[in-house]
Amino acid sequence: MTTRDERREALKAVYEQALGCTRCPHLAETRTRVVFGAGNADADLMFVGEAPGANEDREGVPFVGQAGKLLDRLLVEIGLERGDVFIANVLKCRPPGNRDPAPAEIENCREYLLAQVELIEPRVICTLGNFATRLLRDDPTGISRVHGQPEVLALGSRAVRLYPIYHPAAALYTPSMLDTLREDFARLPALLAEPAPTQPERSDGADTRPRDGVEKPVSDPAPTEDPAPTADPAPTGGAAPTGGAAPTADPAPTGGAAHTADPAPIRGAPPPSGAGVASGSPPDAEAAQPSPDQLGLF
Repeated sequence: MTTRDERREALKAVYEQALGCTRCPHLAETRTRVVFGAGNADADLMFVGEAPGANEDREGVPFVGQAGKLLDRLLVEIGLERGDVFIANVLKCRPPGNRDPAPAEIENCREYLLAQVELIEPRVICTLGNFATRLLRDDPTGISRVHGQPEVLALGSRAVRLYPIYHPAAALYTPSMLDTLREDFARLPALLAEPAPTQPERSDGADTRPRDGVEKPVSDPAPTEDPAPTADPAPTGGAAPTGGAAPTADPAPTGGAAHTADPAPIRGAPPPSGAGVASGSPPDAEAAQPSPDQLGLF
């Protein structure tokens, strides 16, 4: 059993590894910052989204665009705030053009997410949208079929209560979905009040955290030219209108469309050079990463 301080130091070490990651060379070349995650590193509730958007890539913090503002409002409605939860993504680097994450990219980043789960020890993980839900459930069923349905399952060495819901950006693209999102959010306090899942016994002392120098050179399916992203919505004042029934169709198409992590992309500065960034990156070494303390990894 590790102590809180030991888990914090281990989480900082994983963060440092992620900063130098070049498992996906094309993402290492085009990212501005690695978006590791932020919030309370001892949180009972963890959110997992899809991938950083342009705003997140520019600031190095997840969910800082319009979808993040809606997430903040939904947290306040159930008596929580960002400082009470931890927020991460399936990918730690922004896919160029806000395209969907590629299977090889998801596989390359999987160890970082599992390490976060192991070291933060959340009781409830709320997956936001299709990519996080399909990855952590290890099942291709779409979010429209499983949202609002909690289940206990094992992620790496941890048993967690997984709770899939729509990505907040889905309510920005499809305003009628906001009521469904609010209904699913309203169940979170009751889920957090339930007893923590029984943890599996680990007799082998295995450590699922990423190891230094270990890369998975999965063949890269990313296209040489980024698909053109779809037009971004411009919600008035950052708020999504209410009303209407939630559609039954799955709101997160898998091909060609811009992902939902940031529905209002801002074209940021070129990516920095430095440790972990493949040669040929634009020379902007001044783009400093947030410190572990700024991300809550204390």
